[in-house]
Amino acid sequence: MKTTLSVIKADIGSIGGHLRPSEDLMETVKQHLESNKGSLVVDYRISNTGDDIAILFSHREGVGSSAIHELAWDTFVAGTAKAKETGLYGAGQDLLKDSFSGNIKGLGPAVAELEFEERENEPFLFFAADKTDPGAYNLPLYLGFADPMHCSGLMLSPKMSKGFKFVIMDVEHTEKDRYIELNAPEELYDIAALLRDNERFVVSKIISRETGEQAVAASTTRLHNIAGKYIGKDDPVMLIRVQGSFPAAGEILSPFNIGHYVAGFMRGSHTGPLMPVKMGSGISFFDGPPIVTAAAYCVQKGKFTEPVDCFDHPYWDYVREKVARKSTELRQQGFSGAAMLPYSELEYGGIVEKMKQLENKFKS
Repeated sequence: MKTTLSVIKADIGSIGGHLRPSEDLMETVKQHLESNKGSLVVDYRISNTGDDIAILFSHREGVGSSAIHELAWDTFVAGTAKAKETGLYGAGQDLLKDSFSGNIKGLGPAVAELEFEERENEPFLFFAADKTDPGAYNLPLYLGFADPMHCSGLMLSPKMSKGFKFVIMDVEHTEKDRYIELNAPEELYDIAALLRDNERFVVSKIISRETGEQAVAASTTRLHNIAGKYIGKDDPVMLIRVQGSFPAAGEILSPFNIGHYVAGFMRGSHTGPLMPVKMGSGISFFDGPPIVTAAAYCVQKGKFTEPVDCFDHPYWDYVREKVARKSTELRQQGFSGAAMLPYSELEYGGIVEKMKQLENKFKS
């Protein structure tokens, strides 16, 4: 019998702006889920990263299950009611439709799902990011699955010698999913050519070429594509199976020590380094910096172990100091040049009206 992992995340309200959900809100989400999961869910975990709440499910319903998606939607709706009742900021912000319509994709929340036959031991990592977009995972996934400088298993493990297939989506193509499949290492340069553009091309899946099993599922939601205007950053989630024919946990975590520059910060309109933080961390400086959490689990017969907080280790304190320094240096540049996102990303915000007004004042 196959196990399905589904992680569904949404911003449905937070304290003091876009900082952190309240304890009341987290408890409401937990109580609603506990009261309504029935026999549908084998196990679940609730967590927050910044102002986002994520629900990690294990179940037998398969990827895209309407019942699982509806349970998550109804839970977020119940949480939104509590957020409104207690006056939290941005209540229901990521719920972009009025009702559930069979699948939560396209309704606002971010979704990542994996289905597999459990191995004798089944370890996986769950990543959640805040104040950034799905492209934030591009570089770590490239380095973790295609670069032996970070993934020594590509050289040392016979189970990974054939490499991996990258499924990359064009997230600006809104009519329907548009994707390309490229193999590493043969098409490594082609993969790099696409993944350099974090705002358009993002990794959706990665598949082992040795076994044909899926290793990675990452959310690809762009909120402004759904809403037609800027309402907040996309805050992606990701599931990665590790060990055996997949990279080791440490090989996947290694690229996050770079603190690479991604979209995010204040109003989702700036550039900043991605900071690996402890689980449950909130948001602070300049509505940032962009953050990512990583929880490690094993799952057996659908039941989760307790999580290990991958970034709760003295080494990552050093990385956080480095990222804080990078954040400060770039933020001193304010709105100028590379410190802000290009106009193609800002066009969903109020600057559009300002540019229209200024256009009329130009003379030739």
